[in-house]
Amino acid sequence: MTMIGIIDYGMGNLYSVSKALERLGCPYVLSGDKEELEQARGLILPGVGSFRDAMHILNETGLAAFIRSAVENGTPLLGICLGMQLLFDESEENGPTKGLGLLRGRAVRFPGVTKTGEPYKVPHMGWNRLRFRRPSPLLRGVEEGHVYFVHSYYVIPGDEDVVLASSEYDVDVPAVVGRGCVFGTQFHPEKSGAVGMSILNNYVGIVTGRRNG
Repeated sequence: MTMIGIIDYGMGNLYSVSKALERLGCPYVLSGDKEELEQARGLILPGVGSFRDAMHILNETGLAAFIRSAVENGTPLLGICLGMQLLFDESEENGPTKGLGLLRGRAVRFPGVTKTGEPYKVPHMGWNRLRFRRPSPLLRGVEEGHVYFVHSYYVIPGDEDVVLASSEYDVDVPAVVGRGCVFGTQFHPEKSGAVGMSILNNYVGIVTGRRNG
């Protein structure tokens, strides 16, 4: 059985994610075929671009239903960047769009202006520090270092308990989320040096049963 299935729906940072798994020595398949992905013990949902476009493709290809079913059956899932936002109920990007609904909450755009009226740059791009909020096997042994973000929207969770780590960018930004077998990182772990690789290695451990609690 393949260890990790990277879901290819045409909107992901596929090369960098696959290379990161290769560095970890983790067998993977890169595919948009549901039958191939069903053979994987864990899934990664990458994502770069528009929430609405991504959900349209996932719905049209049947991958959205596949992902929901896989999670319902206990298959671990890691969403990265836009992939993390897709885990939630909806996004306001380009008008309200329903997400996968695996976690409660919605993605909204950074206001670009502080409460005191000072403008700031959107997108949130570059290195920012993680602040751990709750213990998780995904973060075990990981240092509260800096990780690499590129995003204009951030998640307001319906339940704060899903936020495992956050960063500050005028507002409190959920940076790592998780509940049950569903996990997400707003940043790109595959581009985040030792901290990001440690998180990916922990996810591989969750999939293989090395990190269970």
